[in-house]
Amino acid sequence: MSAPTIAAFLAGVDLPSWSDLNGVLRFDLFLKLALAVVLGGAIGLEREITAKPAGLRTNILICVGAALLSDVSIRIGLIDGQRVGDPARLAAQIVSGIGFIGAGTIMQGGGTVTGLTSAATIWVVAAIGIAVGSGFYIEASGAGILVMVVLAWLTRIENRVRRMRRVVQFTVRAKPLTPLMDVRETLAAHGLHIVSCETFDHADDRTFELRLVGPAIQFETVADRLLSRGDVLSVHGG
Repeated sequence: MSAPTIAAFLAGVDLPSWSDLNGVLRFDLFLKLALAVVLGGAIGLEREITAKPAGLRTNILICVGAALLSDVSIRIGLIDGQRVGDPARLAAQIVSGIGFIGAGTIMQGGGTVTGLTSAATIWVVAAIGIAVGSGFYIEASGAGILVMVVLAWLTRIENRVRRMRRVVQFTVRAKPLTPLMDVRETLAAHGLHIVSCETFDHADDRTFELRLVGPAIQFETVADRLLSRGDVLSVHGG
C-alpha cells in the first residue's frame, strides 16, 4: 500500500484521543506507581544497606500497594462524574493495616527493644504511597527526601549521642550481705562506674543507692545484666 493510500486510510479512521487511551490504559496510574517504586526503593535501599528487617523489596511493595489502593479509593466512588461515599475510608484502612506489618518488625530481647525505626519507616512509606496515589506528587517527593535525610544522616548523630557519658541514679536490691564489690565488677565489665553509693541493710535484702557514670548506650542493658546475677533481686532507675 502506497503512502498516499495509507494517509487516505488513516484519514478515514476515527483514532482514539489521548484522554480515551488514558482512560483505558491508565498511563497516569503507571506514573504514580513508578514514582512509588522510586520513593519506596530509595528508602528501602538505605534500610537494605544497614541490614534492617524491612529492606528494599518490602518498602517498594508497601509504597506501591498504598499508592494503588489510594488511587482505587478515589476512583471507585465516582459514578457518572459524581462522588459517592468517602474515599478516605480505604486510606484509613491502609494506615491501620500497616500497623500489623510494623508490629512484626519490633522485637524485645536482652533488655533492649529493636525494630522501632523499621516499623516507623514502614508507616511513613505507606503514607508516602497514599500521597502519591492521591496525586500529591510534590508532597510525596518532599517527604521521601526528608525521610532519606533522617535515616541516612541523623543516624550518625544518634550514634554519637548514645556514646556520650551520662550520670544516672540506680537502686539495686540484692540478697542480704551481698558485697558491693560483686556489683561493682558487673558494672565495670560493661563500662559503668560507681560515683557514689549508699548501702541500706534490711532483714530481707541489702539495697544499694548508686550513682553511675558511663556511656549512654550501656544503661539500656545494665538492668538485665545485674538481674542475671543470682544475688540481685530487682533494679530500678535509668
